Amino acid sequence: MRIQKYSFGVGDRFCHEGVAQLKALLKARDEFGVEFVPVWNKSNREHQIVGTEPQGTRDEADAAVKALGYTGQYFVDADHINLKTVDRFLDCSDFFTIDVADYIGKSGSMEERFLPAIKEAGKIYRYIAGKKGADNFVTEVSMDEVDNAQTPEELRYILREIAKEEIPIQTIAPKFTGRFNKGVDYRGDLQRFEKEFEEDLQVIDEAVKEYGLPDNLKLSIHSGSDKFSIYPIMGRLLRKYDKGIHIKTAGTTWLEENIGLALADPEALKLAKRIYASALSRMDELTIPYATVIDIDTKELPSPEEVEKWDAQTYARTLRHNQRDPLYNPSFRQLIHVSYKIAAELGDEYYPALEKHSEVIGNEVIENICDRHIKRLFSI
Repeated sequence: MRIQKYSFGVGDRFCHEGVAQLKALLKARDEFGVEFVPVWNKSNREHQIVGTEPQGTRDEADAAVKALGYTGQYFVDADHINLKTVDRFLDCSDFFTIDVADYIGKSGSMEERFLPAIKEAGKIYRYIAGKKGADNFVTEVSMDEVDNAQTPEELRYILREIAKEEIPIQTIAPKFTGRFNKGVDYRGDLQRFEKEFEEDLQVIDEAVKEYGLPDNLKLSIHSGSDKFSIYPIMGRLLRKYDKGIHIKTAGTTWLEENIGLALADPEALKLAKRIYASALSRMDELTIPYATVIDIDTKELPSPEEVEKWDAQTYARTLRHNQRDPLYNPSFRQLIHVSYKIAAELGDEYYPALEKHSEVIGNEVIENICDRHIKRLFSI
């Protein structure tokens, strides 16, 4: 199984926006002439928080494809799995993001720091291959959830050892410098990111030739949603080196659901406001799992009483990621990003609201993926 040049991870906390997500990628194909393969992804952590099973993501993907008569390639990603969590994803996934960040050492030689992680990746890959057959899935290795970025020299070593483990890796997610916080733009030195990204593309090209790795090997950008300032950089370099990319997004679709509800009707706006008020009161609980990938300034968070006075446009503009809008509030957006657990708890109200207002929400999802993300990557 071989993934095409460009792919886009369309995470969906509640598995309701598959059609809108696929429409967004088809719109990007028609407008920019670039075909992105959809990869529906949802992690074990997200399933646990929402109370869902991986089969739901497969059902969502298959239903979207059928509804739109889509005949292209598509995948369902077992996102950030390890040996303890992989079993529940085996039957319904054909893309496996093997996360070995916990096995990366913080000091010592490259061998001491990275070899245990690569050995673990090999063990997980062989386990999946033994269950599914080696030709029936795409393999990604993820090393992004660590404190320090990997240098190009370290990436070269990692790829060499992955080749020795005979892992047919097609995407790799390294750690870059800067902050890849959830739901907001990249924070860091853009010139340094550009240098790292270009050097990593060169390393991958050399590793394919020297170590016999699959010739479609490409970088995977995790927490790629909303990192608008690096998209033009990545797009320019991908064209320069004629390379592919996998961009993984997740919570951005849940945020668009929230915006859509706010705009849909007064009752749905009240539901969105209730979610925020509850999130504010449970902030510590909700932010702990995401502590390393959010930076919320509590002084910037409006009180529930203030939010209660907002009209639909004020709520939507405060949440929508438009940095030119004076109402846009990154701290508000990040708190909503991690508050999807509350929406899950309100399932008897939340899910019917998604169904009722699917058209309004879908338009927000399409605009977000196509116009705010992919357009930045391929508009010259």
